[in-house]
Amino acid sequence: MINRNFICVIGGAGHVGAPLGLALSSKGYNVVLIDKNQKNINKINNGIMPFVEDGCQKLLKKMTYKKKIFATNQLNEVRKCKYIIVCIGTPINKKFKPDLKKFFDFFYSVKKYLNKNHIVIIRSSIYPGVSEKIFNIIKKHCKNLSYCPERIAQGKSLIELPKLSQIISGKNIKAKEESGKIFKKICRKIIYTKIIEAELIKLFSNAYRYINFSISNQFYLICKDQGLDFFKVRNFMKESYKRNENIPMAGFTAGPCLLKDTMQLSSFYNHRFPLFHSAMSVNEGLPQFIIKKLSEKYNLKKKIVGVLGLSFKAENDDIRDSLSIKLLKKLKSKKIKTLQSDEYYEDKKNVNKNMLIKKSDIIIIATPHKAYKNLKINKKKILIDIWGISKKH
Repeated sequence: MINRNFICVIGGAGHVGAPLGLALSSKGYNVVLIDKNQKNINKINNGIMPFVEDGCQKLLKKMTYKKKIFATNQLNEVRKCKYIIVCIGTPINKKFKPDLKKFFDFFYSVKKYLNKNHIVIIRSSIYPGVSEKIFNIIKKHCKNLSYCPERIAQGKSLIELPKLSQIISGKNIKAKEESGKIFKKICRKIIYTKIIEAELIKLFSNAYRYINFSISNQFYLICKDQGLDFFKVRNFMKESYKRNENIPMAGFTAGPCLLKDTMQLSSFYNHRFPLFHSAMSVNEGLPQFIIKKLSEKYNLKKKIVGVLGLSFKAENDDIRDSLSIKLLKKLKSKKIKTLQSDEYYEDKKNVNKNMLIKKSDIIIIATPHKAYKNLKINKKKILIDIWGISKKH
C-alpha cells in the first residue's frame, strides 16, 4: 500500500540524491534511498556520508537515529512510496553525445511497480524531449510525471536548497501540484513552467556558467602570453566600474555537470553551438597551456612538478572530470616526475602538502582549497597559481 509520507530517491546514494533525501527527511518524510552502489549504501546506513557535503554528516546521523532515512538496492521499495524522485546520472559518451541508456533502463525496470497513485519526479539533467520519451514508457502504469531539475552547487546542497527557487513542470496538473507540495517544504520559491522550458532552464544555467568561466580563462591565457598578471588586470577592470563586477576568476573549469550539460545542449541543437565549442577549447586546453608555458622556460624532465589539489572544486573530494587529474596525466605521459596532494580526496599516491612543497621544484595550485591560501613557499620555487588564491586579490 502506498504511503503519502514515503519518498524514494533513485540514485539516492549519490551527490544529488543523498542531500535531497536528507533535506526531505528533516521535514518529516520517511525517505528510502535506492542505489546500486553498495559501498555507499552501507556507509549511509551506518550514519556515514560517503562524500563531502556541507552539513550532511550531522544531519545523516540524526535522521538515521530517528529511522527517517535508509538506503537499499531493492527497487521494489518504490511500491510503498508516494513520490519517486529520479536522480540518475546522465553522462556523455566518447563521441560527446548524451548516454541515457541507464536512465531509460531504469524506467523500463520500474514501470511494473508503478500505478496511477504514484508521482514520478525526474531531477536529472536531460535535454528537451527526454521527459516525453519517459512518459511514453510509463504512461500505461502511471501518468503523473514531472520534471523538477536540480540546480544546486555540489557541496552546498543543504545551504542552497532553502535559498534557491525550484522549477516545477509536469505532464498534468496532479503531477505539478503534488511535486510542488513536497518542494515547498524545502525550497524558498516554486516556479511553474512547461516541461520543455524546465529542461532548457537546467541546460542553459550550466552552459551559461561554463561559457562565462571560459571568458576569464581566455583572458588569463592572453595575459600569460603577454607576460602579465591576469589577476592584477582583473582587479583594475573591476575597480570603480560596476559593469565588470561579476567577471569570474580564472581557473580549471570542469566537474561532472558544467561541461556535460553544455554538451547535452549542443548535441540537442545538432552541434550548431559554436560558442560551446570555443568555450570547451579554452577550458579543456588550460592544462596543456600550463605545461607548454613551463616547457618554454624550463627543462621539465629535470624538475619535480607538484600538483596541489585534485578535486574539481574547492573544499570537495570529487575528482570526476577534474582538470587537475587531466593535468597530472599529461605530465606523466611526458615522463615528468610529479607529486600530488589533496585536502579531501584520498589516494595512496598523495603526499602531505608540506612535503610536496618541500620536494617540488614547480608547484601548481590546481584546486583552490582554503588550506592553500597562506602557504609558505620558498621564493626559489616556481609557483603556478591559476586561481590567484595565494595572492591578495
